[in-house]
Amino acid sequence: MKRSFLFILVFATLTIIAPNIANSQDVRNSSYSMIGKIDSDGTVRNSSYSMIGKIDSDGTIRNSSYSMVGKIDSDGTIRNSSYSMIGKVEKDGTVRNSSYSMIGKIDDDGTVRNSSYSTIGNAKGIKREWAAVWFFFNLF
Repeated sequence: MKRSFLFILVFATLTIIAPNIANSQDVRNSSYSMIGKIDSDGTVRNSSYSMIGKIDSDGTIRNSSYSMVGKIDSDGTIRNSSYSMIGKVEKDGTVRNSSYSMIGKIDDDGTVRNSSYSTIGNAKGIKREWAAVWFFFNLF
């Protein structure tokens, strides 16, 4: 009986303290070293697991002080805090800057490539727009 209660208590505590640890995905550099994490709720963390930003469910991008620093529109357009377009992620994963020049690509498997198609990182299991904000638009 005591063991069951202890298990339930530990499980409940972990559920409250760290609900997204199991659902976080690693952001990796080209050497496949972990450089950060993005939790399923949009919390963005550095390699030390410190929160550096958040992407809200409506696409609002926030820094570690919860100030709005950008926005992701439903069509993949990425905007800065002044709502000026700074880029876009197309449905095929092509990442474009505000001049519509191709600056990178995010493959279906999460491989992140620059405009020369060289691998610069990996964001497997992370929404393409979120990965683009990390790798190409430096909003955090």
